[in-house]
Amino acid sequence: MAVKRISSDIDVVTAARQRIKNVFSNGVPVYLSFSGGKDSIVLADLTYKLIQTGEINPSQLTVLFVDEEAIFDSIEATTKAWRKKFLLAGAKFQWWCIEVKHFSCLNELSSDETFVCWDRRKRDVWVRQPPPFAIRNHPQLRPRIDNYQSFLPRVTMDGIMITGVRAAESIQRLQYMAALNMGAKGITGTNTIYPIYDWKTADVWLYLRDQRIEVPEVYLQMYQVGVNRNQLRVSQFFSVDTVPVLVHLGEYDPSLMERVLRREPNAYLAMLYWDSEMFHRTTRKRRELEGEDTKDYRALLKEMLFVRPGDFFNTEHKRKIAKQYRKMFIQMDGMARPRDYKKMYGGLTAGDPKLRTLRAIYQDISCAYADYAKRFRKGGEANG
Repeated sequence: MAVKRISSDIDVVTAARQRIKNVFSNGVPVYLSFSGGKDSIVLADLTYKLIQTGEINPSQLTVLFVDEEAIFDSIEATTKAWRKKFLLAGAKFQWWCIEVKHFSCLNELSSDETFVCWDRRKRDVWVRQPPPFAIRNHPQLRPRIDNYQSFLPRVTMDGIMITGVRAAESIQRLQYMAALNMGAKGITGTNTIYPIYDWKTADVWLYLRDQRIEVPEVYLQMYQVGVNRNQLRVSQFFSVDTVPVLVHLGEYDPSLMERVLRREPNAYLAMLYWDSEMFHRTTRKRRELEGEDTKDYRALLKEMLFVRPGDFFNTEHKRKIAKQYRKMFIQMDGMARPRDYKKMYGGLTAGDPKLRTLRAIYQDISCAYADYAKRFRKGGEANG
């Protein structure tokens, strides 16, 4: 089942196992980031089987699960099963139910861009109840201010974190991994290792099938209602890159959808306006609904970023994002194509909390310009 890469004489499974063993060989604490999704299950299984064969020391390992409250019931059940396996194997398992914030793309009209997990002020409408063994607070946590990406490094600074992030999931992650491989400092400044970074999505599903690993039922439910295999992602429901799960949630889990709507009333917007500008969609259905696109996106961007920014960016978070887009517009104006201006506009209107869209646009423009310059030089040499 192993898939070989052209640049290596070993398959991705063997390489991942060796990377995990290398991490444990340092003798320091190891933290495994677990989400209950397919990638983290693969990483968990690789690590667990190395424990079983005696190749790594389970006493070094702490598994970390940040429970984001608004998650699938089957993800919770899967995580509980893996918690039991790791505890019986001699590792530690920390289940965090803490007030960390996420960006929410559903509250544009109320200018409230955050979803606070386990919000104490909304206890009566929580999507789920935390398990009795969950960790509810920590001295180094700034409740309602931190996101989990900023909090976890404070409790793992004595060791090495391993996570199931893969480069194939997005161009931004691919660029980041390339930078790390070239010796660049990580964005978070943490000691994080990515043992399955070079796995393709097909590798993940193939490993799960061949190892007969049970996956959360939600994956099958999403696939049955038409979600593309490459879009099968499970996370909390309200960020711009995970909100697609709400589009079909009412079809395969109406009970969960009811709880989600009680917790986040604007969740219905994903069902009503999915194929629209609101969610930065470029589907054929949107083109059919809206007709021919004749907008001058460069002019719209100038209006938003330079003429009337106060009318469009009315929160501190939006102003920070707009500042980065303003820099890109100034740097890339003249090199950008009409479709690039359209992507910039879409990123600003749909929300780009982690600046993933911005980095992708930078990459597209830079690569296109480099290709143009290369062709121009070749043409000049030929004419010369």
